[in-house]
Amino acid sequence: MPPIDDHPLRYAMANELHARPFPVVDAPSRAAYLAIKPSSNAAGRDRAADRAHLIDLLDRFGAQHPQPDATHYFGEIGKHRLKWESHTEFVTYTIFGEGLADRPFDDATFGVFPEDWLAAAPGTRVTSALIRIETADGDEGVIEKARAWFVPESLAISRVIEDDLVVAADFRIDPAGHMRFAVFARPHVGNRRVGRVVQRLCEIETYKAMSMLGLYRVRELGPKMGEFDTRLTSLLEDMRGADADPAEVLQSLLAVSAEIENTIAQSSFRFGATGAYETIVNQRIAVLREERFTGRQTFGEFMMRRFDPAMRTVKSTQERLQAMSDRALRAGDLLRTRVDVERSAQNQELLTSMDKRADLQLRLQRTVEGLSVVAISYYAVNLVLNLTGPLEESFGLSKAVMAAVTTPIVVMLVWAMVNRIRKSMD
Repeated sequence: MPPIDDHPLRYAMANELHARPFPVVDAPSRAAYLAIKPSSNAAGRDRAADRAHLIDLLDRFGAQHPQPDATHYFGEIGKHRLKWESHTEFVTYTIFGEGLADRPFDDATFGVFPEDWLAAAPGTRVTSALIRIETADGDEGVIEKARAWFVPESLAISRVIEDDLVVAADFRIDPAGHMRFAVFARPHVGNRRVGRVVQRLCEIETYKAMSMLGLYRVRELGPKMGEFDTRLTSLLEDMRGADADPAEVLQSLLAVSAEIENTIAQSSFRFGATGAYETIVNQRIAVLREERFTGRQTFGEFMMRRFDPAMRTVKSTQERLQAMSDRALRAGDLLRTRVDVERSAQNQELLTSMDKRADLQLRLQRTVEGLSVVAISYYAVNLVLNLTGPLEESFGLSKAVMAAVTTPIVVMLVWAMVNRIRKSMD
């Protein structure tokens, strides 16, 4: 092949599809799972602190460190294997150990995580789980174990991957503070398929928990949204009144609209993340290809009854917020139109008043012009009489006769001059 330059991101893009391989899990075995998330600004958290926390755990077991800027790690820590992943808002740790504990879901499995290490975590626990993987050649004894380990009311159990495995859970937190998952694998099932199912269960639990953050954000917004709705309704009622000042109502409406937009901006990330996490939960359940086990509810049915209503509440709240924003925007447009119309009427009245004043000024100007003709003529006649004084003696004319003769001529000349000046100015 002739030489050609590769795109700078070609290998990175190709390797990204293989960056998080599924674990290889033998049956019987056990696993402990932990997801950590900062209580605030999780997306903008210090990822160096996550890496330092991981390295602290690895150093306690003398394990190899991950690559710089790695978002995934899998390696041996003592007698166990550790899978670590960094996500947008959280990091996850999964410990895999061979064999089964004598007591099902023994909290000692979680003890691989040292207590002081847990206390120093750069965040809070979103969820944690204990997973028990057994072999089961048939269905005998599976339902009895599930009834003993889980709350019957909440039990979800199903056959997955063409009945290669049976999975069970009740999505309740046990006295030790963990979720519980049971996986019953048929003897012929390979360890990679078991690992994929275990990974799917961990993802379902994690993304379910992250999705529920949106529901509690909605509950926090409930009183505020009620206040927004009341204020908007009141302002719209004021718009109908003839005595209300549209400018004042518009200012109040703009204040409410700004608060609504600020609330939308502060909640948009959580609502968007909730929708994405919900999609992942449903996808992870779908790929399990569930079949009903002895008439019990499946994981999909459990989510439909318990999880889906919560997600619909989040979506409806998001839509309600957007509807209030649109409502305030439309009301603002109407008010601005009303204000513009009233201002146009006021401007029209002002223009009419200015026209009247201009007409009065024109009349006054013409009056002043007439008076100025008289005044100028008066001084001009005196000037002419002074200039023609010698003629009075030569022709024997009196001053009165000269005034009578010159006054009409001077007045006509002054009037013609003023009229010409006015026309030239116009």
